[in-house]
Amino acid sequence: MVREFIQNDALRKHALAVEACVAAYARKFGEDEEKWAVTALLHDFDWEIHPSLPDHPIKGEPILRERGVSDEIRRAILAHADHTGVNRETLLEKALFACDELAGFLTACSYVKPTRSIHEVEAKSVRKKMKDKAFARAVSRDDILKGAAELGVDLEPHIDFCIQAMRERADDLGLQGTYGEPAG
Repeated sequence: MVREFIQNDALRKHALAVEACVAAYARKFGEDEEKWAVTALLHDFDWEIHPSLPDHPIKGEPILRERGVSDEIRRAILAHADHTGVNRETLLEKALFACDELAGFLTACSYVKPTRSIHEVEAKSVRKKMKDKAFARAVSRDDILKGAAELGVDLEPHIDFCIQAMRERADDLGLQGTYGEPAG
């Protein structure tokens, strides 16, 4: 479904970045990693056909239902957006929300490093970049803060956890950059 509905490479990489973070949390919490990974991969599947709020993800949910996606996954996808009115109750719902905006912000932080690599991103520098409202201005800092709080984790360890998860998938995410390559 991701390949069917998401044609934009950057949006596919975003889905993969969120999936890396959410799947890592599933492992940490002893949850169903495959279910959590699928939820993360599908969370923005309808963005290209419904690129504005409140349509996304509300109008995408019936497509998921028709395709046999479970109630639990569909609810988590609805809960990743405050405007749907679906309160985040489960750990999966909270993890998806906590990782969505942060994964996008970490990607932006990677792109401004000389190596364009997630391997050069550190939690402390991410916190500093969060204060710069002109940087990655489309990313909601409030959602990043709220997500960590709802998940019950401190912000800096949450940022570091997601950085580590994304480093493990740097090649897939296009965030390996030139890290580790010889200069010149």
